[in-house]
Amino acid sequence: MTATKIVSLGVLLAATAPVPADVLNVAAGGFQVHEAVHVKVSPEQAYDLLLRPSRWWSSEHTFSRNADNLTLDPHAGGCWCETLPDGGSVEHMRILWVSPGKALRLRGGLGPFQAMAVDGVLSFAIKASPDGSEVTLDYSLGGYSKDGFDALAKITDKVMNEQLERLKKALEP
Repeated sequence: MTATKIVSLGVLLAATAPVPADVLNVAAGGFQVHEAVHVKVSPEQAYDLLLRPSRWWSSEHTFSRNADNLTLDPHAGGCWCETLPDGGSVEHMRILWVSPGKALRLRGGLGPFQAMAVDGVLSFAIKASPDGSEVTLDYSLGGYSKDGFDALAKITDKVMNEQLERLKKALEP
């Protein structure tokens, strides 16, 4: 995806997506976004669904355009992968840390970042609250981008916000 297409996608998302939570930091070498939602289920239930991205990740943000093709192998070194209709496959991220019911951390570049000289860490944390759980998402990405990271950070924040809202909706139908 070219920088022009990414910026165009960002303009479209800005007109239709909910207001993002936070771009925490943008610098010449990368950015960090943070999202959080409250869900009315236990941390164990939230974590269980988190491990099944095919049930909550948007098909629009997959290479195959079908989230049913997503799998996640929840152990250190495991793959968050996608099968492609032509027999191919994509490794979206590699699992770094698994703490059942509490946390999941992955490393890699999502979507268009795979074709760039960047690397990212996506962390999910789940904590009990009086009437459910708090689920937070942090995605930090660093490396080289010819056009910088300002526009990319804003687009990524919107996409991550959408995914966390989809997780919430799947947990609270």
